[in-house]
Order: sequence, then C-alpha cells, then structure tokens
Amino acid sequence: MNSSVRMGRVLGVPLRIHWSVPLLVMLFGYSLGSHTLPVGVPDQPSVIYTVAGLAGALLLLVSLLAHEAAHAITARRKGIEVEDITLWALGGMTRMGRPGTAGAAFLVAVSGPITSLVVGVAAFGAGIGLDMVSGWAVPAAVLLWLGWVNFVLAVFNLLPAAPLDGGRVVQALMWWRTGDQDRAERASACSGQVLGILLIGVGWIAVLRGVLGGLWLAVIGFFVLIVAGAERQRAKLAPALRGMRAADAMSSPVETCQDWLTVQRCIDDVAVRTRHSTLALIDFDGCPSGLLDLARLARTPAQQRETLRVRDVATPWSQCTTCAPDDLLEDVLEKLSPGRGLPILVTDGQHLAGIITAHDISRIVQRHALRGRESR
Repeated sequence: MNSSVRMGRVLGVPLRIHWSVPLLVMLFGYSLGSHTLPVGVPDQPSVIYTVAGLAGALLLLVSLLAHEAAHAITARRKGIEVEDITLWALGGMTRMGRPGTAGAAFLVAVSGPITSLVVGVAAFGAGIGLDMVSGWAVPAAVLLWLGWVNFVLAVFNLLPAAPLDGGRVVQALMWWRTGDQDRAERASACSGQVLGILLIGVGWIAVLRGVLGGLWLAVIGFFVLIVAGAERQRAKLAPALRGMRAADAMSSPVETCQDWLTVQRCIDDVAVRTRHSTLALIDFDGCPSGLLDLARLARTPAQQRETLRVRDVATPWSQCTTCAPDDLLEDVLEKLSPGRGLPILVTDGQHLAGIITAHDISRIVQRHALRGRESR
C-alpha cells in the first residue's frame, strides 16, 4: 500500500504502518476518552480519561495486528508466501499468494476472526475480573470496550463478501464444492461489490440524518467496493494467464533511449518517431536505468526541456516493476503494488529482454476469449 513505512517484522513477516494509523489512534482515543468512558465511569479527572482513551486505542491497534498476524502465520504454515502486513485507518491488510487448496484458503480466512473473538473474550473477561477484584473502574471499562470492539470486528469481517474474511470463507467453500477456484473468486468479488454499495448507501443515509459515524461506514464501503472490483477483474484474468510465463507475454525488442539525453533532444530524435507510449532508458554501460513515460515527457515545461535530462523526468530503475523471462505471469501480476504497476520490464540479468504493457495483457485475454468461443 502506498504511503506506508516499514516498521520491522512480526514473527518474521514485514510490518508496514500507513500514515493514517496515527489518525486512527487519535480518533478512537478521543472518542473513548471524551464520550464512552465519561458515560460509563463518570466523575473522573479529565487526565485519566485522556490517558485511558489513548491506551485503549493502542490496545485496539495491537488487536488489529493480532488479527492480521493470525492470517500470516496460518498462511505460512500452509506454504503460502506472505509479502507483508500493513496496518491503516480501516484496519489491516495481509498481502499473500494464492492458496493451493480450498482447505488452506478456509483456514487462512477464519484464523483472523477467530483471533479477534479470542481477544474479545479475553479482554471482556479481564475487564469483568479487574472490576470485581480491584475496583479499578476505568481500566476495566477500557478492557470491556476493547472486548466489544473485537466482537464487532470479528462479526463484521465474517460478512460473506470479499475482501472481508467472510467472503474468503464463502469462496473457499464454493471452491471445495465446485472445484472451480476462478468461479468462486468471481462470485465472492461480486458479493463484495454489492456489500460496498450497500455500506456506502447506509453510511450516507446516516450522515444525512445527522449521524457522523455514517461517514466512516461509507469510507469502508468505498474501500470494499474498490478492492472487490479489483479482485473480480483479477479473477477474470486468471484463466487466460495461468501457466503463461513473462517471456510469452512480453513485447520485444524494447525501444530504448539514452538517459543522459536532454528532454528536447529525446523528443526530436526518439519520441516523435516511436510507436510506443513508454521508453526504456539505458545508461553509459548499456544497462537499463529507468522507464520514460511519453505523456510525462510532454508535460515538461518548454523552458526546461533544453536543460533537464530524461532521467530527471523518468521513473528510476529502483521503482520500476521487473521480472525474469521464466517468471509465471500470474505470479508477477499478483505481486504488483499500487505504486509499482504496469508496464513490467523483463530482464535477463543486466540485459533488457522485453516489456509487458497493459496492451499485451489485453491481447492475451482477447486470444483466450477467442479460443473459448472456438471450442464451443
């Protein structure tokens, strides 16, 4: 996810924190300290409410991490590669490969909600026990709040729509029943899109009636709608891409441009003659050094074109998406991040072997559709 910072590892899995996490802590800390606790435990000093609210928000963050860590641990035990865990304002996200069996998919999906339920029971029990034994009303109220939030988190995540865990459970069961993983993923993604629209509608109705919490629900619905749409598109692509390697999809040879040229010279000597929308840059040694988008090149102010080098307006090599010719195309696309998407540069060592663009992927899908019609 963009705008996230790596913050170490959790049980061997890279952990990333999105910039919105401090916002999450402040919002929940403020809500807990200024509304929930004063109602439940009145007549306490304001500093107690503030500290307790912040502590409760941090405990909630830890419980979200436990939820995602459960997914990651279960996935690794089932031989599924785990990329990382990202915490952000709407919860958490664990990036991982596709499960090999329906059973593995089911166990990975249910591990998160089960963990949230366990945390909820533990927090609720600890809150009741602390209040009965010590009479510490404020810490007990924080633990009770944490327990209820985790119960809600578990129940909400079990709604039968992707990308929620409940959608993954339904997907695994349908895959096990029909033997068709692609069909199960498409059905789960469709239900996710429906749920997203419903959440947005309910959220806005709540906002119009003066309940500002509905805005949060609408944001969650928008996220569910976007991710479910992306998963539905991926499920449509999967049959066409399965078994295909990067070398089978790439366009070759790749048109290149020296990265030391000025923008103006690149436009005059290369850009106006090319049939492509992107150019691969090479350095003095002939090694690939970046990717130049002609649309971005055209946006360069005229007064700067004689002084700027094309490498100054290009995507540097370190930020380009690359793969080897023998890499499975489906796996390569699966690992794409929002900030590092198409096109993909195919490299064989230091040699630039080809490039995979959105047009190349579209052509593969069209050919697969034609073969499907011919076999009917």
